[in-house]
Amino acid sequence: MNSLTILFIFVPILVAILLVLNVLLAAHRPDAEKVTAYECGFMMIRGQTRSPFSIQYYLVGMLFLVFDLEILLLYPYATVAFQLGSYGYIVVMLFFSVLTLGFVYELGKGALYFTDQRSAINVVTLDRPAS
Repeated sequence: MNSLTILFIFVPILVAILLVLNVLLAAHRPDAEKVTAYECGFMMIRGQTRSPFSIQYYLVGMLFLVFDLEILLLYPYATVAFQLGSYGYIVVMLFFSVLTLGFVYELGKGALYFTDQRSAINVVTLDRPAS
């Protein structure tokens, strides 16, 4: 039996054993904080299966992916920078300038702000005492 066959047999068996042990032996004590939605900013409504949350979380996630891919694309240049010379440097600087312009555009559009301006206005007017 070669090591690849052992890997395909042993790993699923080990995973199943560890999952069963976790279900049987782990302490299960949920409290109010554990059952709330994670970092979404909304309180859980009993009986509701979906929790609404702001589209800005998706935007920040997509922006993270874009800039994470930027780092991924920078790595091959860093490994052969000496061989590429000035032409490679110019191409990489052009790449960074396009990404920088995109980031400045996002900042200008307010894509990275997490406050909803309508809700901030409503909170201010609701908290104001009636005159």
